[in-house]
Amino acid sequence: MATDSRSEATADNGTENPVPSPSPPLQFSHKIALITGITGQDGAYLTEFLLNKGYEVPGLIRKSSNFSIKRVNHIYIDPHNAHKERRKLHYPDLSLRRWLDTIQPDEVYNLAAQSHVVVSFEIPDYIADVVATDALRLLEAVRSHISASGRSHIRYYQRVRLRCSDPPFHRRRSRLHSTPGPPTPFPSALPIVGRIKIELQSKLFLGNLQASRDWGFVGDYVEAMRLMLQQEKPDDYVVATEESHTVEEFVEVALGTWD
Repeated sequence: MATDSRSEATADNGTENPVPSPSPPLQFSHKIALITGITGQDGAYLTEFLLNKGYEVPGLIRKSSNFSIKRVNHIYIDPHNAHKERRKLHYPDLSLRRWLDTIQPDEVYNLAAQSHVVVSFEIPDYIADVVATDALRLLEAVRSHISASGRSHIRYYQRVRLRCSDPPFHRRRSRLHSTPGPPTPFPSALPIVGRIKIELQSKLFLGNLQASRDWGFVGDYVEAMRLMLQQEKPDDYVVATEESHTVEEFVEVALGTWD
């Protein structure tokens, strides 16, 4: 438990009025967290959360002609960012094992994935390689790194889809988390409603209004990710709000803000 050990000093005039001593410097955790998928929604929020906890946060990004790091630009590009000494992006052109040897992480968060549902049905082989095989490669790299370096352990987080008793493709229990952050390739009603209100757009196109999900805020979910890795023993956890809401409900709330 952290405690505030500030002392009370006596004023120069000899009175006993307490004079607060200077605030103690911010204490950092001195941990290193390696994040894959750092430019995605979860990766961006997790990066900022861990930096505020005092972590050093390197990340692995794909090298391509059109990759985007706009979600983390304010963290990694801004030279005035207070965390500039504790974050760095790397292209994984070396083997995963060599990156682990170089970075020496205390925690690994594997968030890399292809998240577009429609696309996933069109390229199933690629999705299986990214979601399953890449996770296996990273785990093997972690195991090999621990064996060679003599380290006792590395805490590892792997995001997985919840397995439940519902039949395949039955999505009543699906859990999602979202953010008010930068635009994404996924349709979102709330910013479009705002554009309609200020007459920048005239129509809102949506799919199934009755689609129901357990919606949560991504900031809460990334905090849960870190908490999972602070436990004494590894385990599987379900993070959810335990409430389901439809797309139609969100649209009604958004439209209701006009009044």
